[in-house]
Amino acid sequence: MPAPGSEMAGARPAPAGPLDAVPFRFVPGGFLLVLSGPSGAGKGTLVDRLVAARPECVFSISATTRPRRSTEAEGVQYEFVARDEFERRRSAGQFLEWAEVHNQLYATPAKFVDEQVRAGRVVVLDVDVQGGASVRRARKDAVSVFVYPPSIDALRQRLLKRDTDAPDVVETRLKNAPGELAEWREYEFLVLNDDLEQAVARLTAIVDAERVRVRRLQPSS
Repeated sequence: MPAPGSEMAGARPAPAGPLDAVPFRFVPGGFLLVLSGPSGAGKGTLVDRLVAARPECVFSISATTRPRRSTEAEGVQYEFVARDEFERRRSAGQFLEWAEVHNQLYATPAKFVDEQVRAGRVVVLDVDVQGGASVRRARKDAVSVFVYPPSIDALRQRLLKRDTDAPDVVETRLKNAPGELAEWREYEFLVLNDDLEQAVARLTAIVDAERVRVRRLQPSS
């Protein structure tokens, strides 16, 4: 039989202070989620599914100088602006990042991102590989995900199926794809988009895990 009091020898000391000082609820903090990959990888579809499934996720609309496609609406997929307006905003420091891709300019407005992250939301960016690199340099705390297609042939079929670009534009995008695919190692996560439902599940799991990362949690009474 243990000596009197020995059962307490290895006991963990009681927490200092009153019990009600210990938090029992935590509020997840917001963060920036960057999805990159070549044209035709399916980034847009994944973003749409993620935002629909997770109310804390909001899509950040980029500004671009490229022409609006027939399937797009102003202020939904992009904010379509003239090149001189784009350059004015860029000079005024209104963009978090910007890049020239396929002879067109793209940028992420900084104000929207900052406001939404401070409000505790997950701000989702759908950007090309150049834009992804720019965001990672500007925001070290951003969570980066590379969306990888099953093959170059799958990219070609997707680009042709959506029928939104001229044949020469499609070929330019395919020509640039191998160099873009080589950048996957620069990202924190990779989602292989070979099966849409599985890809959505992988992306959602990343968001759920990042939402409970300790450094983002705030105690709540």
